[in-house]
Amino acid sequence: MTLTNSYLITSKNLEAFFNALVTAQAPERFTQKFLETLEFKSSNDRLYIGLMKSLGFIDEAGVPQDRYYKFLDQTQSKKVLADGIREAYGDLFAVQTKANELNAQDVKNKLRTLTQGKKTDNVLQLMANTFRALCDYADWTIGPKPKIDEPKPKQETTIQNKELPKSTTSQLTGEFHYNIQIHLPESRDQAVYDAIFKSLKDHLF
Repeated sequence: MTLTNSYLITSKNLEAFFNALVTAQAPERFTQKFLETLEFKSSNDRLYIGLMKSLGFIDEAGVPQDRYYKFLDQTQSKKVLADGIREAYGDLFAVQTKANELNAQDVKNKLRTLTQGKKTDNVLQLMANTFRALCDYADWTIGPKPKIDEPKPKQETTIQNKELPKSTTSQLTGEFHYNIQIHLPESRDQAVYDAIFKSLKDHLF
């Protein structure tokens, strides 16, 4: 997993930065000079270069990567950024699968544990603020899952609880036959049997 050390001193202009980025032509190398062409000229703005590296937009030499070019497609730019955030803050998402929904204070607490106390409180706060600003700009929605048709229940016809041979089953055309078994009581009185069969005749035929 990974956990970027990159952060911004101030994240209030982060949305404006990405909006400028998505409308500009990708440079051969992402440099301080290129930042200045986007009207980000302060010394604090140079931190965007490290952030872009951690998000997988550019390599260590500043050369734009595939994720950068995908980001320029405005129909998917914010989803592409979400992928970069998941990658850059992999350790955070490992301990909290919905880390993008945490507030800045909760993020800071998680980062304090993950960095094992090696970061000052101020740096942790800046890291949390940067993460929160990135998450606010990114698109975390997931498209609807394709509808899967539920299998229809199989209809089985069982006669006398015995499976018919395939040859016999294939000849069935919806006609049902009933095998009725009658357990007659022991009696020497013929009238008892006559009454039973008369009742069967009246109800079944």
